Amino acid sequence: MDLMCCEADTNPRAYEDPVLIKDKRVLKNLLDTEDRYVPHISYFTCVQTDIRPSMRKMVSQWMSEVCEEQQCEEEVFPLAMNYLDRYLCVKDTHRTSLQLLGSACMFLASKLKETYPLTAEKLVIYTDNSIGLQSLMDMELQVLYHLKWDLSAVTPHDFLDQLLSRLIPDKEKSTIIKRHAQAFIALCATDCKFMMYPPSMIAAGSVGAAVHGLFSASEPQDLKFLEKLVQITGIEVDCLRYCQEQIEQCFANNLSTVQEAPETPTKSDPLNGQPTTPTDVRDINLYDQPGVCC
Repeated sequence: MDLMCCEADTNPRAYEDPVLIKDKRVLKNLLDTEDRYVPHISYFTCVQTDIRPSMRKMVSQWMSEVCEEQQCEEEVFPLAMNYLDRYLCVKDTHRTSLQLLGSACMFLASKLKETYPLTAEKLVIYTDNSIGLQSLMDMELQVLYHLKWDLSAVTPHDFLDQLLSRLIPDKEKSTIIKRHAQAFIALCATDCKFMMYPPSMIAAGSVGAAVHGLFSASEPQDLKFLEKLVQITGIEVDCLRYCQEQIEQCFANNLSTVQEAPETPTKSDPLNGQPTTPTDVRDINLYDQPGVCC
């Protein structure tokens, strides 16, 4: 007779601590330290000699697909992109190493946020074996060295519970808004124009966009909601409104692109049928051939 334990959780998560969520000091500390983890320069013009914004978008979309396929926690992908951007701010990197860098950043972010992190072997498979285990480990050490082992970065996800607990007392409604805001945050992480926005602004703009899209509020109600966000975060209302509009526009553009573009097949792992590296990301490794330009 098999014994079953119904209390076991395959992916245990810590319960929300109402003391931490309601404590103003936690929010203040997040606001005081967030600038420390924002990329301080546009590295495409100041540091990188080979990587272009389109390449970052390719690898970020691939990273998002991997995290989604592996059902990673929502914090993993934005945190991995934070590592990638901060690394590229200080280290000139060749385009053929960009996917390797993205893999190492996901590896580190999942270790920090996941109960059961991504394995190195699985990440190698997702690159269609274009990288090796040792090269992944070596890149992981490079990222740690250049980030000075400072991995507990403040991301927009850190602000969501802080904002929603002060704005939406209804738990069920708050959960729905949070889920949509998380999708907006992930979308912002793939677009380089949001790269230098403070995490609090992206979080507040995502919450505002989620509320606007879900409940179709009138303009006075939208302004009132924005003013509440401004009171909590200290962001100027015009800046916050502009950020929200940028997020909504980014979502609309992405949606139209998905609807218009033909479905692009991805290569599958013959062992389990799971998608590995998308073709456009694999092609990053081919750009360095003679006669091929970006």
